[in-house]
Amino acid sequence: MREQAAGRCSIADVLAEAAGRLQRSGVADARREATALWAAVAGPGVSPGDVWLGREREPDAALAERFRVAADRRASGVPFAYAVGRASFRRLELRLDRRALIPRPETEGLVQLVLDWTRRVPRGTWNVERGVGGGGVAADVGTGCGCIALSLAVEGHFERVIATERSPEAAALARENVDLVRPPVPVEVREGDLLAPLAGERYRAIVANPPYVTDGEYAALDPAVRLFEPREALASGAGGIDATRALLAGAARLLEPGGLLAIEIDARRAERMRSLAREQGWFGAAIYEDIFGRPRYLLAFAEEEA
Repeated sequence: MREQAAGRCSIADVLAEAAGRLQRSGVADARREATALWAAVAGPGVSPGDVWLGREREPDAALAERFRVAADRRASGVPFAYAVGRASFRRLELRLDRRALIPRPETEGLVQLVLDWTRRVPRGTWNVERGVGGGGVAADVGTGCGCIALSLAVEGHFERVIATERSPEAAALARENVDLVRPPVPVEVREGDLLAPLAGERYRAIVANPPYVTDGEYAALDPAVRLFEPREALASGAGGIDATRALLAGAARLLEPGGLLAIEIDARRAERMRSLAREQGWFGAAIYEDIFGRPRYLLAFAEEEA
């Protein structure tokens, strides 16, 4: 048994106390959850393994207090990302709270498809030796915390990225993350619904993870999602396609010739969305699978110039 000096507390003791609270609240694998919480509040670059290896050390008081607050939130049912106030997305560590949807791994795949396309399809100056395509402006519609826009700015080769967001609160969070990440190209967050803030210029790619569940599906969502994440980022009318339909109806006139529209969609309505894209005159409309093998992404292209 570990012996401690009188009054001395180790990281392991703090973790054990929190794990007990988490277990009593019904959180599965409470010890693992407590260790992950500590790693998350400790900051980028700290893994649960690092926490475990250093568990005999005396904790920093400020860090221990941040951890206790996060553990209390998690024990009350708050999702992990909101409890710790940040989320990982591709190469990014972003500030996060209930103003915006929690980024999902599926959305990382949407970004990858866009990046792959820009590297395959030349625009303007193309540097074959470096293997990068260049230029153009990308738009992220309904940016939430800014994860898509910032990933395109950090990993892509766009001149600028414009992010739109109808929620003033989410837009404010996205701007905080722009300041946090300091991307190598400008990222501008514009407030307004869907495509409206994009008027006046042409885009090489328009990317969106719009709301796509029906009102009925929203009511049946896991309480951890339904009770904490913003409804307007999840539900899209009785059929779940209002936002996607609006994007398909309006994005073509904003794209450069041959430009890309890339949308995350509900797997249950994938074929319907592809048919709708074709009906509205989009070229090469195709469905791609996510990392779990589900039809998750719709990619379509604006008409090329004659």
